Amino acid sequence: QVQLVESGGGLVQAGGSLRLSCAAASFIFNYNAIDWYRQAPGKQRELVATITDRGNTYYPDSVKGRFTISRDDAKKMAYLQMNSLKPEDTAVYYCHAFWNADYWGQGTQVTVSF
Repeated sequence: QVQLVESGGGLVQAGGSLRLSCAAASFIFNYNAIDWYRQAPGKQRELVATITDRGNTYYPDSVKGRFTISRDDAKKMAYLQMNSLKPEDTAVYYCHAFWNADYWGQGTQVTVSF
């Protein structure tokens, strides 16, 4: 049973923007933080954004000022707005939450061309 579903990936030129969406099951979304991770070929999966149930956010320096995470509690959706994209942002992006266990989406590919 799929609990997290990402969408919105694609191919974009450097400097462009994409918005990723994550649809979550209620029991995962309610009162939990939602994260976005990414994994590039040959690299470890890394955290790119977190939003708590209270709306507090965290970004690593690599994306700070370019990416914005948000959530819509009524729709059980989380979003990742990515601006000023760089080729090094190319990766599979995953939505994640923890509620007694780790839940991951299937991932969505983001490719940024030069």
